Amino acid sequence: MRKGLFVLLILIVMGSLAFAAAQAETGPTPQKPLVLRYAHMNPAVSPNGLQAQYFADKIAERTNGAIKIEIYPGEQLGTIPEMAEMVSQGSVALHHNTYGGLQPLLEDLGVFDTPYLYRDVNHLLAATDPTSSPVLKELNDKLIATRNVRVLYSFYFGTRELTSNSPIYSPKDLAGKKIRAIPSAIYMAAVEGMGAVAVPITWAEVPVALSTGVASGQENPVSTIAASKIYDVQKYIMMTDHIMGSEPVVINEKVWQSLSAEHKKIFEEVAKETSLWATNYVLGTEASDLKLLQEKGMTVITAKEGLKVDEFRAAVKKVVAERFGAKWGRYYEMIDAVK
Repeated sequence: MRKGLFVLLILIVMGSLAFAAAQAETGPTPQKPLVLRYAHMNPAVSPNGLQAQYFADKIAERTNGAIKIEIYPGEQLGTIPEMAEMVSQGSVALHHNTYGGLQPLLEDLGVFDTPYLYRDVNHLLAATDPTSSPVLKELNDKLIATRNVRVLYSFYFGTRELTSNSPIYSPKDLAGKKIRAIPSAIYMAAVEGMGAVAVPITWAEVPVALSTGVASGQENPVSTIAASKIYDVQKYIMMTDHIMGSEPVVINEKVWQSLSAEHKKIFEEVAKETSLWATNYVLGTEASDLKLLQEKGMTVITAKEGLKVDEFRAAVKKVVAERFGAKWGRYYEMIDAVK
């Protein structure tokens, strides 16, 4: 009996020594990367989709593969409101959206998508920079405290224009017409202020809604219109320039706090780099995207062709003042003061 135990102990020691020798030769077993899911609504080839991939690639590169971000474009994991909730719950780590699209998490974020609010792109980006904007700092703190979500960075994703199957020149031309709107209060107000009937439809359903007549038009930046091939179901694009948009990229707060100090720093650096890259990409492709829409058969209507932009601006601002002036007046003053 004792002899058998002695032999067993010898075998265990020899096995341990063999394992140690193997480890010395091959090194320690590499740790599995931290895998984070990033969900969004846009086509992978759209500027919004490309910036998500750019961010993911840079994070993998800068962390030497320790963090892997998996991208799920085109509403693969859910609708726009559902994805926002997924980030709050932690089933999705990262997500980009319009600020209005994040209103289910914090209603006041819609202030950043107010029509005819910004002087230019630089003003827009300064007002939606989570590291320096007084307004976004305040609202980001509320978002973190109440919904476990943090705005990581923002980028310019275009200026929204109106499309339709009939030419539109003034708000009166939209009377009774159903125009798709992002299902959020500020976007509904924008469409209704332009004179139309706002129809809340999630983005994945838009092509079918337009082709079947559920909606006779929609509004989006030219890059989104081009990438999503809206020209297949719409004939006219009106350059109303009604919402200059900054798209926030948000991250689950528990995921953020679980990162090491080194990885947080990398995320912050890559966030700034991606914001700049995406903004420059969109600015650099707006003219070519508009040209593509024309080549695909869309007629572009600008002020030169009789578009009454001033009438749209006045009508929309009136509705915004009535619905949001009392609630967001202080924020509007703060945004206007941003340099």
